[in-house]
Amino acid sequence: MSNVHTVPRSTSQSVTESNAVQTRTRKGSGKPVAPRRGLQLKWSSWAPPAATFVIAAALWQALALSNPYVIPTIDAVWSSLAKEPMMYWANLLVTLQEVVIGAGAGILFGFLLAVIMAEFQIMERAVMPLIVVVMVTPVVAIAPALVVAFGFGMMPKYIVTALVVFFPMLVNSLAGLRDVDGKALDVMRTLHASRWEIFRDLRFPGCMPFVFAGLRIALPLAIVGAAVAEFVAAGQQAGLGSLVTIAAAQANLAVTWASIALLCLMGVTLVSILALVRKRVLWWSEDTTVAR
Repeated sequence: MSNVHTVPRSTSQSVTESNAVQTRTRKGSGKPVAPRRGLQLKWSSWAPPAATFVIAAALWQALALSNPYVIPTIDAVWSSLAKEPMMYWANLLVTLQEVVIGAGAGILFGFLLAVIMAEFQIMERAVMPLIVVVMVTPVVAIAPALVVAFGFGMMPKYIVTALVVFFPMLVNSLAGLRDVDGKALDVMRTLHASRWEIFRDLRFPGCMPFVFAGLRIALPLAIVGAAVAEFVAAGQQAGLGSLVTIAAAQANLAVTWASIALLCLMGVTLVSILALVRKRVLWWSEDTTVAR
């Protein structure tokens, strides 16, 4: 009598289902059928915001047609962009330059100061009150004084943009640098790790989610800061903020709202790029909702 080896039903059933999935093919090709779950996820991710934008555009158009002296129609804004693309492009580059230089300086200085404060608490007790006083002072009030101090060039606009992004970057970076695993910190101190080694191997990687959270707040604020600087800082009349001011004074609604739309587009582009970078850099982080 021959020995018959039987496979448990649950195991054989799972093997059968696995083979069925692997051998499922399209008609006329030997390639496996792609799962539909990804398509459903993509549909659920872009369909709701697309519907929201369509509804908002329809409401805008209806309101513009009934109130032509309040807001322009969408086709009027688009026609203004199409007629003078170089004018908008030149002013967009000026505003983008202010964002890159001003926000870059504010972000870098905020992070470096957070590192110093995390390592030396006496620095935080000494400097933080002054920083709070500066941050609660309206930027609109500071800008004219900056023009007097630094002239009518681009420097006052860089400083205003840097001030706007500095505080959220400082606070988020400082919270991240201090939010370290206590057990890991004790182990590194037991192994006589230097401050640089603790920062390089523990504090810096651990603070990255907080840093990206600060950047997500700082980048849109950088657009606001650059536009406000162009509104209130006298001197060179260039940039989308200056274009908004000049067009509004002339009651040119199409140019005004076209410039505002470009400012919005710039902010959305920067935040989208940041989300992609975060998804690549923080692949190990559990919180991936920022990149979606």
